[in-house]
Amino acid sequence: MPLAAGSAQHTKRDLTPLLRPKSIAVLGSVWAANVIEQCDRIGFGGDIWPVHPTHDHIGARACFRSVHDLPMPPDVTFVGVNRSASVDVVRDLSAMGAGGAICFASGWAEAGAADLQAELVSAAGDMPVLGPNCYGVLNLLDRAVIWPDQHGALPCDRGVAILSQSSNIAINLTMQARGLPIAYVACLGNAAQVGMAELAHAMLADDRVTALGLYAEGFDDAQAMAQLAQQARRDGKGIVVLKAGKTAAGAAAAVSHTAALVGGGAASSAFLAQSGMGEVRDLATLIETLKILHVHGPLPGRRLCSLSCSGGEAGLVSDLAAAYELEFPPLSVDQTQKLGDILGPLVTLSNPLDYHTFIWGDLDKTAAVFAQTLRPFDAGLFVVDPPRTDRCDPASFKPALDAIQMAATETGKPAFPVATLPENYDETWIGGQIAQGVVPLCGLDTALAAIEAASLPAPPAWHPWRAQPARDCLMLDEAAGKQVLAQAGIAVPNGVVAPDLNALAPLAKTLKPPLALKGLGFAHKSDAGAVRLNVTDVTAQAEMQGATGYLAEEMVTGAVAELIIAVQRDAVYGATLTLGFGGVQAELLADVVTLVLPITPSDIRTALNRLKLAPLLHGYRGKPAADIDAVVDVALLLQDLLHKSPDIEDIEINPLLACDSGAVAVDALIRKDKI
Repeated sequence: MPLAAGSAQHTKRDLTPLLRPKSIAVLGSVWAANVIEQCDRIGFGGDIWPVHPTHDHIGARACFRSVHDLPMPPDVTFVGVNRSASVDVVRDLSAMGAGGAICFASGWAEAGAADLQAELVSAAGDMPVLGPNCYGVLNLLDRAVIWPDQHGALPCDRGVAILSQSSNIAINLTMQARGLPIAYVACLGNAAQVGMAELAHAMLADDRVTALGLYAEGFDDAQAMAQLAQQARRDGKGIVVLKAGKTAAGAAAAVSHTAALVGGGAASSAFLAQSGMGEVRDLATLIETLKILHVHGPLPGRRLCSLSCSGGEAGLVSDLAAAYELEFPPLSVDQTQKLGDILGPLVTLSNPLDYHTFIWGDLDKTAAVFAQTLRPFDAGLFVVDPPRTDRCDPASFKPALDAIQMAATETGKPAFPVATLPENYDETWIGGQIAQGVVPLCGLDTALAAIEAASLPAPPAWHPWRAQPARDCLMLDEAAGKQVLAQAGIAVPNGVVAPDLNALAPLAKTLKPPLALKGLGFAHKSDAGAVRLNVTDVTAQAEMQGATGYLAEEMVTGAVAELIIAVQRDAVYGATLTLGFGGVQAELLADVVTLVLPITPSDIRTALNRLKLAPLLHGYRGKPAADIDAVVDVALLLQDLLHKSPDIEDIEINPLLACDSGAVAVDALIRKDKI
């Protein structure tokens, strides 16, 4: 059974006035004027109150001299003054019962002024504050724009929410021309008070919001984000994330190989997958995934069909799809018979399917082929690039496009028109198709990546462990580390320990040679030349320079594979497990999988099967198979040991020798709290 994880605790703040204001106060000069201009341009129907100590007007509106002169506490205030004045303004707004504030100024914790940022949070009290160093909020549903710059978003009745830790990225996303209806855009800035999970929860709570897209540089509360993802799934809404940066814990860990192997966002990717949030690598895929989630919600599976009227396009789909966890199963016997009756003997029936142009322009036959092919699959790709309307006549493509719509309606399955080039779909046409429940996708490779991200299976209820603050640690020598493992029930070789070789020699006679002789006190014994194998006589061995003691062990024979298995605490995600092929080649091969704890036996088995060299564990070319149950048991015992021992920071076994019966930890490093 998985170990229980605590639940995140949050201050309950009502963000409704901030997100859906009926009155907006603006402070500042140029930036405040921009906010007013954007509200007027989009048609905000509420009150707008400019506040300035010396200006009589901003635009056509008369200014109030201070927030104390406002007719009532505003729902939200754009604070566009310098950072020192911002603290006083936020304090006054909080005292008068304002609904919330957006703090625009920069120069806080990101510039070394953490004390001033803490003062801002204190001044806010219970009043919600976005930022500082934050652009603000676009509410396209209610036409409320607390935003000091241009944007490309349009009003809508229903759409996706976008939450970004970068204001510039948020602006860029509003300029998309891919037909994505956007309900909200919000920036976090420094997230000094209102954090990602809290703001995301408030936006998703709006019934008009269909999905959430995140540009995240870090997570303030991993447990809260996991809970958010699960609630979103229960509501039929998907979350997709573009994650930038790496966890701080990965760089700080001192265990032999694990830090290098877990780097590059492995822990964050594991967290997102285990929480049920799709992950993408670029902004284009983020937008295309949100389009899918907006119309269909999370997709039910990854069994796809692909149809095109060109062998070249069918080949592109096959080649590009190899990089993604998507399936294109063969057509059934029944399908091939029915499709053959329509398409004739010259068409090779396969998946992806090149249906040629024999039926081009025939709406009834095209719709029948599309529906017959799509029916047994989770979704279908229909590769078609309409010609550009400024130079060509797209009329001949209408039957194919209409047939996609008809196939989707008849089967009830997602049918995606896909352009090989992203610019080959007109935004106006995309919007019309989305309104009818069909999602055109822009760019073939991007479409495949988006479908993969939108079809992430819903996980069982799961939360990561609560993260611990960083601390100073000491490393146990191998002998002491193995004693900890043995007490936890993990098999280690028979061995003896002594402070020097003279004392070790008589003890070693009780062991069955050949022996492994190791010098203690080294983090990387192989690099230091502190490992000698196939030793038969300890008395004939020379001292190892720098050794603080010696360990002699019976060598383990009959190993099927050398694995690395490690658990380590993570400053963001609580703790991780890294599992892969190890030995001295661990960093070179990097054939590892990372999971965020807690995990189940099924999780571990799935992770083992994801390794590139997994066939070696199952009896490759007549070789014996490894005892997978024993490997799973070791992983669970390490998880249990880390959970029950809060003083342990990380444990690495490298290698764990997986035999045909059992698994033995032949090298181990453990770091513990110095206290």
